[in-house]
Amino acid sequence: MSGKLLVNLSVLIPQPTGISVYANGILPSLKSLDPTLLIANPKPEFSCYLVPDHLTPAHGTTGHFRRLLWTQFQLPAIYQNLQGNLLFSPLPEAPLYSPCCSIVMAHDLIPLRFPRKGSRLTAYFKYYIPQVLHQAQHIVCNSLATAEDLTRFFKVPEAKITPIPLAYNREQFQFLDLPTRNYFLYIGRHDAYKNLNRLITAFSQLNNSCRNSLKNDSDYQLWLAGPTDQIYTPQLQAQVKALNLESQVQFLNYVSATELPRILNQAVALVFPSLWEGFGLPVLEAMACGTPVIASNLSSLTEVGGEAMVSINPYQVEEIAEAMKFLAGNEPERSRLRQLGLHRARQFSWEKTGQQTAAVLEKYL
Repeated sequence: MSGKLLVNLSVLIPQPTGISVYANGILPSLKSLDPTLLIANPKPEFSCYLVPDHLTPAHGTTGHFRRLLWTQFQLPAIYQNLQGNLLFSPLPEAPLYSPCCSIVMAHDLIPLRFPRKGSRLTAYFKYYIPQVLHQAQHIVCNSLATAEDLTRFFKVPEAKITPIPLAYNREQFQFLDLPTRNYFLYIGRHDAYKNLNRLITAFSQLNNSCRNSLKNDSDYQLWLAGPTDQIYTPQLQAQVKALNLESQVQFLNYVSATELPRILNQAVALVFPSLWEGFGLPVLEAMACGTPVIASNLSSLTEVGGEAMVSINPYQVEEIAEAMKFLAGNEPERSRLRQLGLHRARQFSWEKTGQQTAAVLEKYL
């Protein structure tokens, strides 16, 4: 190895989700490459170059816009001053029309698959990201499904893409042997492609069925954990009200990292009926806790869950409801899925993900 690696961490947020979880997970394995981190809150074990702290998604659309301007107009000078040879970004962002050599991480192309009317993200994915991907030396991504999307949407050659699965925090997500409580759990943002409207409808069918067939089990709840959306969440709340489920569907908003494993461990199952995912971290984190998983048979979710989950067609409400009913009244099946999930989760680790990423970066240094 020769040359200086810069790691662009201007996107890191205090309450890590998605990209921040990924970046923090692989960092220890990059230490052998002696990188300089471009970061707002320095990590003492690394060489760091301080960047502004208002470039993150925590500052909303303004934060994204500031980061894009900073990336385009200030990052090239930083790259030159630090004598960089390669820039690695944990998301598909890099300066355009500059001498910076870059490797970027692509997580998903969901804004193109499910465009939101008037969303700036659609333009970002349509015009900016393709240029970043085509000028990059190489691209890493989180699944075979995302790799196929990069080729399908942007005509990126397969040889330029290395799929590397994500992982989970093994100290955080563990089987705690806690008693199961009567709730099903969803973890993630509120967005149309997450398919929560069908999940809520399926849950209403489950409760009607339970009243007739499962002893004393008519009090099941559905907990929706994750950041709310100012447009989509009110629609879900109106749906819950119309179905008279206000006492049974709980909107938990963001759940802290310390609380999440307990909530996962005590759920009847994680229900993740998303219409598309780049990877699907909640599925892996649930399996690591021994929590049975009901998830879509689409995109990367089958890569993550395999035979250790109950696969459903997310477009079929009846399939979602039947899967929930099946697990609600079937402790032996929940126990079987628990063991399968724990075994499968052990195949994923941030150390493995980081080492594979470091091997790709080292080729270009």
